[in-house]
Amino acid sequence: MKLGIRVLLITLLAVAFSVPAGAHFQELIPSTDIVTGRGDRNLSLSIVFGHPMENATMEMAKPARFGVLVKGEKQDLSGSLEPSKALGHQAWKASYKIKRPGDHIFFVEPAPYWEPAESRMIIHYTKVVVDAMGMEEGWDKPVGFPVEIVPLTRPYGLWTGNLFRGVVLKDGNPVPGAGVEVEFLNRDGKVVAPSDPYLTQRIKTDTDGVFSYAMPRAGWWGFAALLEGDKPMKNPAGENVPVETGGLIWVRTRDMNTVPGK
Repeated sequence: MKLGIRVLLITLLAVAFSVPAGAHFQELIPSTDIVTGRGDRNLSLSIVFGHPMENATMEMAKPARFGVLVKGEKQDLSGSLEPSKALGHQAWKASYKIKRPGDHIFFVEPAPYWEPAESRMIIHYTKVVVDAMGMEEGWDKPVGFPVEIVPLTRPYGLWTGNLFRGVVLKDGNPVPGAGVEVEFLNRDGKVVAPSDPYLTQRIKTDTDGVFSYAMPRAGWWGFAALLEGDKPMKNPAGENVPVETGGLIWVRTRDMNTVPGK
């Protein structure tokens, strides 16, 4: 084997093995998932693209769309986006003040991301629900994404170990046998996976498009339903490539703390 070809193969192998083993996840994390009428109504939202369980991030272009759905009304929040950094990579942030009761469904449509390691474009339509002032209404309403997870379990007020259930929709219809990936937002890096299969949990929807998962640790959990796009898309080189379309939702769990002596 010629030296040049050997060096090229070694380089390609090195790149392949350097790619994080976990799944891609679009993060949309609010400063809290429950806003009471008595506390601070100002939210901050972090918008990051990366591998949450591995605490790794990637460069993220400005989102194509960012907004909130409240009581059936959508509000464009793109003007509130500000650039930020997450572990040295381009990310985004926003702030929002809760003004009325009702569940607030924040959503983001990121710009298509070119993943050369998989030779495909990636678009992950993502949302998170924030309960405002105790009304607890609206959390099960779809945003209307091409691919979306609609929760069947209320996606806030969850204890560690609770079972989260959702239905995967494509163009508004349930998708049986859809793959759903689950990862923990391991931002402090304290959780160490003993091997790669522990990084991303993988489940499938049943014949009604429904999945369920019991979350074993307190913190933020991401659920990603991944489907093949209907049409190819041009990559940065102008080539037609497949598209991975994902419907994501983030939920938070808390430990059930007890009062000492009781």
